[in-house]
Amino acid sequence: MKDYHINIFYSREDGGYIADIPDLEFCSAFGTSPERALAELKKAKAAWLKAAKANRKKIPKPRYRPVLYQGVG
Repeated sequence: MKDYHINIFYSREDGGYIADIPDLEFCSAFGTSPERALAELKKAKAAWLKAAKANRKKIPKPRYRPVLYQGVG
């Protein structure tokens, strides 16, 4: 079963890790570690989906993104 693609990255500006789900607009979370950011994102995802269903909004299907991005110097 496919699930939503998750990005996790370190943000110097925020001093911690950001996790987001690109397919779910504005669905993101912060954590002091990658594991904490992921745990918080799971809560945000559940709330996002619950709100979308309650408001009869279209829920996008998960899309897999196998591309790896690398930062430049």
